[in-house]
Amino acid sequence: MRGVVAEGRLEELQVCKLLQCVHEGNKPQVEKLVRLGVADLINMVEPREGEGVLHLASVANDLDMAGFLLAQGAHPDMQDKRGRTPVMRAAELGHDGMVALLAEHGADMSVVDSEGRGILFYCISPTKRHMRCLQVALDGMVDVNNVSATGQPVFLLACELAQDCASMCISILEKGADPNVANKATGRTPLMEAARVGALKLVRAILRKGGNANALDKKRTHAAHFAAESGFFEVIRVLSAYSADLGVVTTEGNTPLHYAACGGFTDCCRFIAQRGCNPKLKNQEGLTPRQIAKDGGHKAVVKELRKAERLHGKYSRAGVVNPNQPWALTLHDWSLEHEAGLRAAFEGATAGVTSETFASVLRDQGAPVDAENLQKVVLAHDKRREGWVNVDEFFKGLRFLQKAFVMASYGPKKKKAAGKGGKGGKAGKKGKSVLPMPICTMPPELIYRRPDGGPPRFMIESYQHHSDPGRWDRDHPPQHPIEDDSAWYIDEPQRIYVNINHCVKTGELPSLRLAFSQQVPVDVKDRFYKTPLMTACASANYEMARFLIGLGANVNARDQFNWTPLHHACHAGQVEIIDLLVQAGAPLDARP
Repeated sequence: MRGVVAEGRLEELQVCKLLQCVHEGNKPQVEKLVRLGVADLINMVEPREGEGVLHLASVANDLDMAGFLLAQGAHPDMQDKRGRTPVMRAAELGHDGMVALLAEHGADMSVVDSEGRGILFYCISPTKRHMRCLQVALDGMVDVNNVSATGQPVFLLACELAQDCASMCISILEKGADPNVANKATGRTPLMEAARVGALKLVRAILRKGGNANALDKKRTHAAHFAAESGFFEVIRVLSAYSADLGVVTTEGNTPLHYAACGGFTDCCRFIAQRGCNPKLKNQEGLTPRQIAKDGGHKAVVKELRKAERLHGKYSRAGVVNPNQPWALTLHDWSLEHEAGLRAAFEGATAGVTSETFASVLRDQGAPVDAENLQKVVLAHDKRREGWVNVDEFFKGLRFLQKAFVMASYGPKKKKAAGKGGKGGKAGKKGKSVLPMPICTMPPELIYRRPDGGPPRFMIESYQHHSDPGRWDRDHPPQHPIEDDSAWYIDEPQRIYVNINHCVKTGELPSLRLAFSQQVPVDVKDRFYKTPLMTACASANYEMARFLIGLGANVNARDQFNWTPLHHACHAGQVEIIDLLVQAGAPLDARP
């Protein structure tokens, strides 16, 4: 219901006085005004923004005052001039207690604002309090397939923020959200957005709910393109298990293999090429995946793609049969993805099951294989015609695939025995021991700059020497006796960690390119929830902002003050960056 707007001087003065008393927490005066004031004063709203008493209490998270106002007859579904109800205002700020209180008093969860957005739009934010607000809303009569006036479905919006809100997306999906809903402007689906940020659990949930693994957006971009661009190997593997076509070509002529090669993701390139993507295809710029990898300096990827090109040429010749058929590869990926359910259907049998039971279980579980090829699988595991199939051998896949094509070949290789140079080390020249380099595990937003000016490396500490560089040189050697080489390393350098947002401020593009190629999300947030794009906008770095938007940075991300990148650009007074953000789809009416 729309709040009754105060008209005339008397009503306006009484409404303003009532709002002031609510703000001050003066219950006796509130009760007096409601009893002696104009009729239905408690449900009137002020004429400027259309806010009522419950809006004010909800924003302040004053549960005591809200309960008092509801007892006095305040309607929980009053809407302001933007169509927002008190429960929407409370959900937007994460006031879960207030949302629960209003829900107990009959707040209608199906109401939408003037932009067509329901309460779920206001709940999507990466905090536990917003998650509790979402659960309260889902327990009510909320529309999980709500679409705004601009054509944006609420489930798709949640999936765009799946990097921080994956659990919210799954909750909305379990309540009946359409997994194949698409953005009318771009054609992107929830599966594409989940694959873009590498939300593996969400990808699985969408596919299990019937999500189309082969949907394309308006640029013919596939979910595998988004996953390959950031090197999310597990996401690509799950897509393959649901019969996704990994050889789709975009309008620019790029396959997922082009994207994976550009990022230098060796396992992704190997897997995509094995699962049917043509490694010899050229994009509109005339580049093959191997040429892209070579230009990027990814030697391991070049080696893998050269091997894939040889195999593709071999199997494409007339009269040569590919021993690794596409259906067999899909079946192997599918079996590993559904291994738990299959083993339960096999009733925990580890040694083997009858051939009839084996075939029946695969058919009942919806295995992606026809009757003829299923019989080939059974015969491959029962060559002696004894009527038994070893379940463990089936999951290994070695009976119907070559070893290099099964998933076990992607695991870490076994370490070789220690060489002559010493235990745990690698033998160097003349028997000297060369110790292995230590591995440093760092948070994903940290990158490394080498002190010698060489190419940067990712997630390793840098060093800063505090010793005097002029103390020793060739003409002035140290005076103390040198017994071995270790005497030259007296001063231990200190470790320095470089934050991605710091690199954005200083414009270090090489370090950023390396970090993003190593699976660091482009929308990674610091402890203040600020993304690199926000930092670029606030520091007035147009080139950096354009670079990040080109990588797919979210122009709708919000920090701890609910500011978007557009807010930061406007605060910095950068007209060019503002124009860049608007062209990228940043909403002009986003409010903090």
